[in-house]
Amino acid sequence: MSRYKEEQCRICRREGQKLFLKGSRCYTDKCAISRRNYAPGEHGQKKAKLSEYGIQLREKQKTKAFYGVRENQFRKYFEMASAKKGITGENLLVLLESRLDNVVYRLGYGSSRPQARLLVNHGLFEVNGRKVSIPSYLVKPGDVVKVRENKKDKKVLKENIEVNASRPMPAWLERNPEDLSGKVVRLASRADVDIPVEEHLIVELYSK
Repeated sequence: MSRYKEEQCRICRREGQKLFLKGSRCYTDKCAISRRNYAPGEHGQKKAKLSEYGIQLREKQKTKAFYGVRENQFRKYFEMASAKKGITGENLLVLLESRLDNVVYRLGYGSSRPQARLLVNHGLFEVNGRKVSIPSYLVKPGDVVKVRENKKDKKVLKENIEVNASRPMPAWLERNPEDLSGKVVRLASRADVDIPVEEHLIVELYSK
């Protein structure tokens, strides 16, 4: 399945809530949810009652959109989460939070997860001194994510750092503004995940 390339605001409208896919725009009056809080399309303003399956499916689709993950990737993460000890839904969210593009976003180097994914793709970051350009790379406790030396003058990075300087830092990450790096202190826990997701619905969907 190819990546969704249409207007990202349509995704938020379909899910009926902000997914913060457009960075700072999502905090302004230009946000599509603020202007047209209904699903896109000809019948978008009609309120359709969802079945149990429909509710579970929308929760999965919403979570995929939050993290910018495709269906085959998402199912792979679910299988990995199922194989781990503990609660499958929480394991799934921890894996999604451990993606390099999400870590870059959490550290404030990307204004949104889609932008952070693009920055990683363009080779702006290194992990433990080695260039990593794979957004789905899973970080581990002790890993140091750093802006590569020859990329520190990028205008987009400087703007993001300035705008996001006051953004609360998750407890599982440490940011060093002096050398534009961040350290993974530990893996995220369920309490660290601040997006509105009911992961048990996703587990129920995949368990059918």
